Amino acid sequence: MAPRTTRPVGTPTRGTTNPNRLRRMDRWIAAVHGPALRRSPEPPLAVDLGYGAAPWTAVELLARLRTADPRTLLYGIEIEPARVEAAKPYEAAHEGLAFLHGGFEVPVPGRVALIRAANVLRQYDEDQVAAVWARLCGRLAPGGLLVEGTCDEIGRRHVWVALDAAGPRTVTFATRLGSLDRPSDLAERLPKALIHRNVPGEPVHAFLRDFDRAWAAAAPYASLGARQRWIRSVRDLAADWPLTDGPRRWRQGEVTVRWEALAPRT
Repeated sequence: MAPRTTRPVGTPTRGTTNPNRLRRMDRWIAAVHGPALRRSPEPPLAVDLGYGAAPWTAVELLARLRTADPRTLLYGIEIEPARVEAAKPYEAAHEGLAFLHGGFEVPVPGRVALIRAANVLRQYDEDQVAAVWARLCGRLAPGGLLVEGTCDEIGRRHVWVALDAAGPRTVTFATRLGSLDRPSDLAERLPKALIHRNVPGEPVHAFLRDFDRAWAAAAPYASLGARQRWIRSVRDLAADWPLTDGPRRWRQGEVTVRWEALAPRT
């Protein structure tokens, strides 16, 4: 059974959310982590941690994960009891969906295949992030994934970190390409572990600098559309940075890089 505490661990978020705000993150999870979900001998259990004042993101995450594995079950967890009560009516309309009062202790039975924590850690101090990551990763089943990151209010720009039981593995940048002036626009959505590190001398700053340079060099491709310019830029970026994905994901306005290439120096 999951560990129990007398009081949920964490502090409430602002709770702001919008329908489809997390669609880019959800679709990446379903595409990249879907094979691991399907390998589970039991119905995979997912958690939407800190879903906010309305349960839309939890409902949407369940639907998208079921495109990868129709057996998926999902718990939405909120530290504000009133938000849990407001979400309860959605359980009857969506089989396999439940809402619980809780926090970083993740009070669900057993270990989980996926925890998504979107727009949760931005209110915390940078030096608190590692402990939260470790606690959440400790709730993962073998092969499980934690996805933690940030996006804007309507889901045009995201950056997230993917972690497993051993720690952070990758960082993904995702955007609606028509809204992008240059790749470093995504800097404002860096997760808490990186947002204060976008300064000279830090790897994430160098990555965004090189991405902007590649974007500028790919300007002739703009006549073919923002997608072609992005793909050309990412191809050039791959010469110097350890990317983990390919054109199929790049076409979605994404690029994923190994964590160790962007990890803070201190």
